[in-house]
Amino acid sequence: MNEIFSVGAAELTIKISYFVAAVLFIIGLKRMSSPVTARGGIVWAGVGMVVATLITFLHPGMQNYGLMTTAIFVGGMMAWFTGRRLAMADMPQMLALYNGMGGGAAAAIAAIELLNDTAHSPTFMVLAVLGGLIGSISFTGSLIAFGKLQGLIRRSVRFRGQNLVNLGILVLAVFLGGILALGATSDPSTVLQFFLVALILGVTMTLPIGGADMPVVISLYNALTGLAVAFEGFVLGNEAMIIAGIVVGAAGTLLTQLMAKAMNRSLVNVLFSGFGETAAAGSETTGSLKPIEATDAGIMMAFADKVLIVPGYGMAVAHAQHKVWELCQLLLDRGVAVKFAIHPVAGRMPGHMNVLLAEAGVPYDLIYDEDEINAEFDSADVALIIGANDVVNPVARSDPSSPIYGMPILNADKAQNAIVIKRGQGAGFSGIDNALFYLDNTRMLYGDGQAMAAALIQAIKEL
Repeated sequence: MNEIFSVGAAELTIKISYFVAAVLFIIGLKRMSSPVTARGGIVWAGVGMVVATLITFLHPGMQNYGLMTTAIFVGGMMAWFTGRRLAMADMPQMLALYNGMGGGAAAAIAAIELLNDTAHSPTFMVLAVLGGLIGSISFTGSLIAFGKLQGLIRRSVRFRGQNLVNLGILVLAVFLGGILALGATSDPSTVLQFFLVALILGVTMTLPIGGADMPVVISLYNALTGLAVAFEGFVLGNEAMIIAGIVVGAAGTLLTQLMAKAMNRSLVNVLFSGFGETAAAGSETTGSLKPIEATDAGIMMAFADKVLIVPGYGMAVAHAQHKVWELCQLLLDRGVAVKFAIHPVAGRMPGHMNVLLAEAGVPYDLIYDEDEINAEFDSADVALIIGANDVVNPVARSDPSSPIYGMPILNADKAQNAIVIKRGQGAGFSGIDNALFYLDNTRMLYGDGQAMAAALIQAIKEL
């Protein structure tokens, strides 16, 4: 009787612990929605993960404690080391890599369950196959996204009939998965073929997608990883995995939709058009680029009433966020109203610019989203664009032949003066010439973002 009671008490403790972990996940995700509470949200979610991980050791029949402990220790040390050393500019690729690990873990769980000779219900088998398929695609797709963002893969691979090839690979994966789901066989060779085809599909889906679409792709694979984890949670009967997977999948899906909307693109267009890689068509840009010296730009900003700053990926590459904030502090001390304007797809992942500015110590009340700030460009004396390109391109409003026509942009062209800090005269990641650079009220400040911000600081200090 005591043994039965102890088993029942252990199961109850596990159920309660998983419920507590799920609640902590949800609270953490909710707090991450605001930059003011995001840090605390990460801690809440982290505590939930610790609870869910530790309670797993109490599961009846659990084995391989040494292997589990070793894996947790090694993974934790790797995460701690990379987290401490990683530059903020490299955060998107780390996110893609870690997200891929989640999908790979879900696929590994599915593989073990499908290789298990124990008889399972049809629902069990279908969920295992779905989790394996989705997790495998997310795993290799995220690795390709990491390679593109890290610069290891420098060009996208496209060829005629590529979408038909991908469709054929998907059909083959579904066919093999159907055989496994129906219980027709649990032969290891069939399981291996299924996962190999699914892994290849993740590669072939992601290789043709260009860098300009990476924010959407990262969000999509995040959603897929959450979905795969939820499916495998059902397979294992693990409530924490089910709830965490559903929450992550739902959040990733909503974020993907927001990112696609911010680019005026459909998800199908992002995945299958190759827009982010190919040079875009559209009306030819006319006019000339007009350079400016840092001294003159500094004077223009120092005597302005309002300056709006638009950061982009160039700021991240130059690690210029600290110098930019130092520049803003000088302007604020002179009585200049300074605000940051953030486009939803600025950078290489959702919220990339917000993270960089938060690292530099920029107060949250100076950071505004596109919808909040766009109306203020009309009254701005200077719009300072640092490494941003496509998100301030006015052809999105004026040129129906442009691939980005209809995409919501920041109205930097409506400011009295626009100063663009840019390393060279090349087009943005989408390959489209930026008409803003050729307007009469725009001046180009050529150079590295950090060096130019330092030059502007020096110019203002000398006044």
